[in-house]
Amino acid sequence: MEPVFIITTITYMCSCACYFGYLFFQKGALQRMAAGLMTLGFALHTIFLAVGGVRSGHFPVNNLHETLSITGWALAAVFLALSLKYKLKILGIYAAPLIVLIMIAAYQMPTPVAQDPQLFKSWWLAAHIITIFIGNAAFALACGLGLLYLLQENAIKQKNRGFFFSRLPSLDLLDTSGYACIVVGFSMITIGLITGVVYAKAIWGRFWSWDPKEVWSAITWLFYAAMLHERLTVGWRGRRAAVMAIIGFGVLLFTFLGVNFLLQGHHGTFTAR
Repeated sequence: MEPVFIITTITYMCSCACYFGYLFFQKGALQRMAAGLMTLGFALHTIFLAVGGVRSGHFPVNNLHETLSITGWALAAVFLALSLKYKLKILGIYAAPLIVLIMIAAYQMPTPVAQDPQLFKSWWLAAHIITIFIGNAAFALACGLGLLYLLQENAIKQKNRGFFFSRLPSLDLLDTSGYACIVVGFSMITIGLITGVVYAKAIWGRFWSWDPKEVWSAITWLFYAAMLHERLTVGWRGRRAAVMAIIGFGVLLFTFLGVNFLLQGHHGTFTAR
């Protein structure tokens, strides 16, 4: 199935090129081609993951190669769903390159077999992984929307409105869609953490073990919970919300990658080998 992975990555690359072509030339045909290629890449990616899971007999997350592949798949899924709902055509200039980078990184990673594949044969683990990765993808897109918000805000403030002003959506749309991503992401990681502790109880006999990944996942959850609380009670919107979404994604990146590489724990054993 390795050729399918390579074809999928190339399809994402072509989609990325078309999105940037749309950014510069503003031709609807380029945007439609980009969206079509992204959809095709996602379909191929889904087939690749499904066949790989069937062949291995467990959910494909037992090394960093598979984990990154799932990350790219989740990001493509959330991006396509968000594009359908909010018509954010230009968001592809952020999402597509990120997906391509993740897929290239996944291709470069070795694919050793986990020590105990039986640990991965659990519906609780499948639910945990899917919801966590979809949540992380939503937070990644919230970061992208925050970056686009800051670019558009800067363009509006300038007397001589430049390149991005006519190409980016309104500040209100960027803010609203960014908030929607935070809500979806927070809901998904909440479900992911709940299924994770249930799975931990079944495998290790305890709900919580103070593993570094567990601790930082809780910190990430609290950060986004605080963001939502301030949005609903104080009215955090606009620039402040955009900046916090970017900072939150930094915390998320450390939780996802930094903990595995810098700190020891059983999560690192499975997903960052």
